[in-house]
Amino acid sequence: MSPDIPLTRDLLLIGGGHTHALVLRRWGMDPLPGVRVTVVNPGPTAPYSGMLPGHVAGHYSRDDLDIDLVRLARFAGAAVIDGAVTAIDPEERTVSIPGRAPLAYDVASIDVGVHAEMPDLPGFAEHAVGAKPLGRFASAWEAFLDEAAEGHRPPQVAILGAGVAGAELSLAMAHALRGAGLVPEVTVIEAGPGLSGVGPEARRRLRAAMKAYGVALRTEARAIAIAADHVALEEGETIPAAFVTGATGARPHAWLAGSPLPTEDGFVRVDSRLRVEGRDDLFAVGDCAHLTHAPRPKAGVYAVRQAPVLHDNLRAALIGMGGLKPYAPQKGYLKLISLGEKKAVAEKAGVTLSGAWLWRLKDRIDRRFMTKLTDLPVMRRPDLPREVARGVRDLGKPLCSGCGSKVTADALGQALARLPAPARDDVRSGPGDDAAVLVHGQGAQVLTTDHLRAVCADAELFARIATVHALGDVWAMGAAPQAALASVVLPRMSEALQARTLDLMLGAVAEVLAAEGCDLVGGHSTMGAETMLGLTLTGLTDAPVTQGGARPGDALILTRPLGTGTLLVAEMAGRARGADVLDMLHAMARPQGDAARLLRGAHAMTDVTGFGLAGHLTRVLGGRGARLDLGAIPAYAGAREALAEGHRSTIHEANARAAPVAGEEVALLHDPQTSGGLLAAVPAETAEELVTRLRALGHRASRIGTVTEVPGVVAV
Repeated sequence: MSPDIPLTRDLLLIGGGHTHALVLRRWGMDPLPGVRVTVVNPGPTAPYSGMLPGHVAGHYSRDDLDIDLVRLARFAGAAVIDGAVTAIDPEERTVSIPGRAPLAYDVASIDVGVHAEMPDLPGFAEHAVGAKPLGRFASAWEAFLDEAAEGHRPPQVAILGAGVAGAELSLAMAHALRGAGLVPEVTVIEAGPGLSGVGPEARRRLRAAMKAYGVALRTEARAIAIAADHVALEEGETIPAAFVTGATGARPHAWLAGSPLPTEDGFVRVDSRLRVEGRDDLFAVGDCAHLTHAPRPKAGVYAVRQAPVLHDNLRAALIGMGGLKPYAPQKGYLKLISLGEKKAVAEKAGVTLSGAWLWRLKDRIDRRFMTKLTDLPVMRRPDLPREVARGVRDLGKPLCSGCGSKVTADALGQALARLPAPARDDVRSGPGDDAAVLVHGQGAQVLTTDHLRAVCADAELFARIATVHALGDVWAMGAAPQAALASVVLPRMSEALQARTLDLMLGAVAEVLAAEGCDLVGGHSTMGAETMLGLTLTGLTDAPVTQGGARPGDALILTRPLGTGTLLVAEMAGRARGADVLDMLHAMARPQGDAARLLRGAHAMTDVTGFGLAGHLTRVLGGRGARLDLGAIPAYAGAREALAEGHRSTIHEANARAAPVAGEEVALLHDPQTSGGLLAAVPAETAEELVTRLRALGHRASRIGTVTEVPGVVAV
């Protein structure tokens, strides 16, 4: 039997830079028992800098460029927090993330890169974008190129800075604009005497390539302001520009430069072990770090070489042992600079070469790096024992998270059918509706309970999702949430981690409830095999909305897309796009109280959860039928692709048996939903206005079908 190893240390990776991405891969291959890993990054991906010029030129897609941190984190068993750290307290060992509770750590590493924004240049913030952070720049360039190709903006570009980055981007941009059938007007503006960052021969070849593309180089020129259509120079001249970017050098992030950490020109000072000076529990790598023992220019090649050293030193710090390894940066490295088209110039140790074969070399190097982070090893699940009871092998697939792990509708129905009818006069409903209806005094009180296995490793985000999910039963009854009891199960962990985790989870629960006018009044906690959260809720209403009241001719409205079950399964298998997963999780955490209040006049309503749209629809229909418009049913991005690849939740097959639907391509209708949408049967004449108002509130609502007199559900 495997030992029950408790969690005792929190490792926090601040930023998803190249070093941290490689550390995550190594961690997934050999995790350190007892450590909980969390990655904080603004967004689900981290663009790879080596392929950015190729992406700008049109040689690579955005997917080629982006490192999927969500997939990497799943492989490493880590949580991903979509956010940006804005402050660090090294004494309390906490970081601040806007919109979230302070996050504590035992050991942390910083890899947030740099930026090229120029806040002191008038008009830059409004009319320009820095070449770093790469993600924001790449998105801005894609949008501009599309608008220029459609004739909405002139193909005029200005780049501030004539270093290697500025020259390389100018060539890539000119190539892309030519490829769009335009005549590019690209100008590089440099305050110094010329191109910098390379030797004389490489400069000559870069300048020749720029002239061939018609790229103008303005030297000894200083920009003093940016406008919507030009760059103003100090000498009074203006350079026409519809797209302006800054590539004048690496600048430290303001929060890091202003932190209590030791810095050099805003970059965090680290020793030869990559530790922040004076700290045994904090490391910094990549461009945001200043190597005090061996200062080097900002370049990605150093970040890649730092990964194995950082990985080993983080483990040593978490274990509490000495003997950290030193990092010795290479003295020189091969510079490979793209020339717009699929050619490159190379420089190393005073030797300069150029040609198409060097671009192919660069392409192989870049793709090999990305392949390491995208084609992750398949970690084998432990084999079943040689002899097992009949039926075990049929149930051997991993259990789904969220509502994908529910007991099947048939099994539950059989158990509920054997329960006695309510005997009390003040209990007005039996098992089977979204919530029990209790009568006392004026009006009615509804009572419900629900709980979930964790759908993500981010404890705070999961708590929000579980709370919204549980509130769905109260909202579906047309009731206003009143009070809640929480039931929390945590995996075995130290007392310090228990306190941290409960603080994050219960704080999130209370915040979501308070926004709905509901109080968290108590609950229960225990440790078990995995993280789970349940809520028992009461709500108040004058006239409960129940299931089963749909009338022929009613319109069916769904407030939220389908696909959580299949996407969560695909994510478990490492086959879902991280961006799709994070978008879905954030949508699942969005409350639906405002939608429920709009739909209180529905003839019948329920929330779509574990039994899928088809299963919950049969309860709303109450013996009648429905005609569904498959094209109108919204789905989360990536959900239909996941279904097509065969990703099915644990109870998908049972859902299909329990609530058959006539028609083709109906698998999505049986997908179990976690924190799913409200499904309402409303008078047809009110449907259009309701959908419009729901969408105005931010819900992806849709009229998905019509109630019919003839029993049975047909999808067309």
